[in-house]
Amino acid sequence: MLSYQKTKENAQVVESRPGPRLERMFFDALLYLPLIAIGLVSLMAFVAWAPEYPQVAGKALRFQAVEQTATEWTPQQALQALSGQTERARLDTRLSEAPFWLLFQPLAPNDQERQLVEFASRHLMEIACWNTRSWASLGQADREKTSGRLDDMKAGFVLDLGYSLEPGGILCRARFIGPARLTVLQWPESQLQLSAWEFQRNSGLLEGGLLMLALFMLFIAVAIRNKTYLLFSVWLFVNLRMAALSAGWDVQWFGRLVPLEWLTQMRAVTLALFYALTYALFVSLFEDKLERAGFRPLLRLAKLSCLPLLLLSVCLPYEYFLPWIWWTTIAGSAVLIFFLWRIVQRERSPAVAWYSASIAITLFASLYEVAAAAWGLQSWIGSVNSVTAALSSSLLAGFAVAAQVRQEHEQRLAAQAELQHTYEAIPIGLFTLDLEGHFLSANPALLAMLGPAALAPGSNRWDQYFSKDAWLRLRHMVGMQQAAELEEEGRASARVTAAQRFLVKATLAGDRIEGSLQDVTEKSRALAHLEFLALHDPLTRALNRVGMERAIEAALGADGPAWATALAYLNLDRFRLVNNIFGHRAGDDVLRQVCERVASLLPDTAKLGRIGGDEFIVLLPGMKIAQATALCQTIVNALASRPYRVGEQAFHVYGSVGLIELARGSALKEVLSIVDRACRDAKAEGGRRLVVYAQDSPAFAELEATGKLVAQLSQTNQEEALQGLYLEMQPIMSLTAPRQSLNFEVLLRMRDAQGAIVPTGRLIGAAESCGRMGAIDRWVLASTLQWLETHAATLERTLFVCVNLNGTSLNDDRFVQDAFALLERHPDAARRLCLEVTESVALHDLGNTRQFIDRVRGMGAKVALDDFGAGYTSFSYLKDLPADIIKIDGSFVVDMVQHPANIAIVEAMVNLAHNLGMKLIAEWAEDCDTVQALVEIGVDYVQGFAISRARPPEQILAARSAAEFIADESVARYVQFLDGTAELPPAALPSSPKRLH
Repeated sequence: MLSYQKTKENAQVVESRPGPRLERMFFDALLYLPLIAIGLVSLMAFVAWAPEYPQVAGKALRFQAVEQTATEWTPQQALQALSGQTERARLDTRLSEAPFWLLFQPLAPNDQERQLVEFASRHLMEIACWNTRSWASLGQADREKTSGRLDDMKAGFVLDLGYSLEPGGILCRARFIGPARLTVLQWPESQLQLSAWEFQRNSGLLEGGLLMLALFMLFIAVAIRNKTYLLFSVWLFVNLRMAALSAGWDVQWFGRLVPLEWLTQMRAVTLALFYALTYALFVSLFEDKLERAGFRPLLRLAKLSCLPLLLLSVCLPYEYFLPWIWWTTIAGSAVLIFFLWRIVQRERSPAVAWYSASIAITLFASLYEVAAAAWGLQSWIGSVNSVTAALSSSLLAGFAVAAQVRQEHEQRLAAQAELQHTYEAIPIGLFTLDLEGHFLSANPALLAMLGPAALAPGSNRWDQYFSKDAWLRLRHMVGMQQAAELEEEGRASARVTAAQRFLVKATLAGDRIEGSLQDVTEKSRALAHLEFLALHDPLTRALNRVGMERAIEAALGADGPAWATALAYLNLDRFRLVNNIFGHRAGDDVLRQVCERVASLLPDTAKLGRIGGDEFIVLLPGMKIAQATALCQTIVNALASRPYRVGEQAFHVYGSVGLIELARGSALKEVLSIVDRACRDAKAEGGRRLVVYAQDSPAFAELEATGKLVAQLSQTNQEEALQGLYLEMQPIMSLTAPRQSLNFEVLLRMRDAQGAIVPTGRLIGAAESCGRMGAIDRWVLASTLQWLETHAATLERTLFVCVNLNGTSLNDDRFVQDAFALLERHPDAARRLCLEVTESVALHDLGNTRQFIDRVRGMGAKVALDDFGAGYTSFSYLKDLPADIIKIDGSFVVDMVQHPANIAIVEAMVNLAHNLGMKLIAEWAEDCDTVQALVEIGVDYVQGFAISRARPPEQILAARSAAEFIADESVARYVQFLDGTAELPPAALPSSPKRLH
């Protein structure tokens, strides 16, 4: 900044010297004096000097005119039709393209100069003339060829009368296109020649001037790549064609005659293009201002009208297109004027004022010509038309563009000054490098970071301030991607310490590298500290759970020929006593000492982490299980070898360790679960123990199988997830009429992909862990109902079929609704269904359970309370749960004959259930003595191995009663005794304990 101020002071000193001041005055004189002189001489010429072409005017001839109404008239017929027509000074065709017949009498000349008659109309396309006395043809002419005495001149045609007039009038047939106006003028040849020269000169000046302006704007647009200037260049050219159309010399294109068949189409396209380009230029030039002007739908509608108008200019005949362009011009001009007014109200810039004046003149001239053509406003024609509009609007538009350029230039200078100020004042270092790594420029902030020598030759290389390979790394990154961002450590110098870190952002800009440099030393230190806190335990400085999990995942994903890794789980024994007796401060100190003692025994590659209050994990990469076992035993011994001191207190702390051998690619969750289980097994043995699980241990196999089962059940494809499930049925025998019914419980089974039976406990545990128990229960219920419905005739002796529902399913609203839908879909099968609800689940939410039972019973199904007595064993709940059946928990039944207390409990259940109108089923009956005791107590049904194990469905269909499945001979004889089909001698009956009542 100081150098910049000195530069400004030096510039002011230079300007104050007399030499440069004289040079500036001389330059200003050369610039402004010629402009003033040219302006004064031009003003004098317009006011006082005689014109090169004196003003001349032809004599207007009055004529009679009639529109041809028949298909074709002869000159004689036309003359007869003209009789009685009043004479006029001009003819307005009103867009008619039918031939018009004219009759006039030339004036006698005052001198002997050749006389000519001019038919002045730019819309006149062809003409033929006759002498009415001799009916001799005087000639024919159109826009491509002429013959006889007729020739084209200026915007129309001329008839050569010669030096002496022939007797008789002149009859002409003329055809027009568009809104034609015709005047007939008689000229002396010299004066008409002057008028033609002036016409050609004016058209040439107009064409040359506008064309040069359009080319100039085109060159500017290409040079600065500005679409608005390019659009203005095209608009100027179309404006030139509009002026040519108004003046009548649009029949030529750069000195080449336009074919007659092209002429009318080009006029229509020119009108439509001028309309569309005017709108496009307006929107492009004032786009930002139109956003603030409002009324966007109105402007959008006006812009959308341009495309249909361009299409109509190509498709419609000229006479039908003109009304469209007139009315569209009126409406579009009104919209444009409205927005100009809105912009002028809001914006005060010179460019807006000049362009508003240019557009206003163009619109006024266009509207006037439309009105004049449509309603015959003859008096102004010649004073206001597209020629004057083209000149004035182009001039004013040039002023607008110049003002816009000046405004943009001033804005650019202001932006550059602001950018320069920002560049010098911004606290971030900004730099430019060449492709060799040399500093080309630097702002004061960067010089303050690296020192002023960064721009000095010999000290301006990038790698002189950063690490040796910093330049190669930066060059590679900007070459590979659009923007590079990296952190670099500073190289020690007078201003930069080796501990400083810089954030570098750079991008490749042509043959240079532009970028910024920011000192992020404190930020890097803070981030490093935060990262340490995120991965480490603040008390012991060991890894926390997140850090330990990352380390384990990295070890599991590692590879190598001698890969071996062990994982130990350390839990301190009865450490809570230290916190409870001596306080948490003492406990924290002990934990720090434990970590220090364990860490002192570990190799450098090991990772120690604290994942709970007194729980630690030790990761041992590269260590086989035998070495890890010896190390972990050393840790267990070292923890108990000497006490821990806190102040005057000394504590003995012991630990239990579970150690496992990791398998490459194992899941983190499974690994942590296994090592935790190993540690719990060590603590279960009394503490101060080490339990080791190798990869071939049963715990590994169990967890691996569970993991695979969870993965299968978690699949989104329902069919694949439940693949391998099947049903078995265990018979339930009536103890009052053993051979009169065939009741059973549906049991869930599964086989894996190899056909081995999956333990049901493992299946249910996996389903509960992944949330798929509801889907499995839904499958069991649907399969059972479908099977019952299919075999309804065979199962005529089946009174009820029990289906056990998992507690998680009953708490799932979606499953409950699906269950009700299945029961409604199979009403006949539902009447035989008995849904088992576990007592603990039923009592968890008594209100919802009662609603569920009531609705199930209302649909014809039965409800049983399963495992009754194993949970809350509060008989008072039975009066609030209207169940049909109570299933006595098997723990009371399996050995009841050896425990009289169990008999008393079961007997109490029987009395209570019968009083409430419920039936009872006793589970886990495994011998004849148990069956006899249940009969004596009064239990209604029995289920267990004494009757039968679970059977395939096809065996159930082949039986008529549950008693047919009994395999035990003593049970079979006792059932025959119950049926009354056989008598057993008292000695043959099994012994039973005495009843307690």
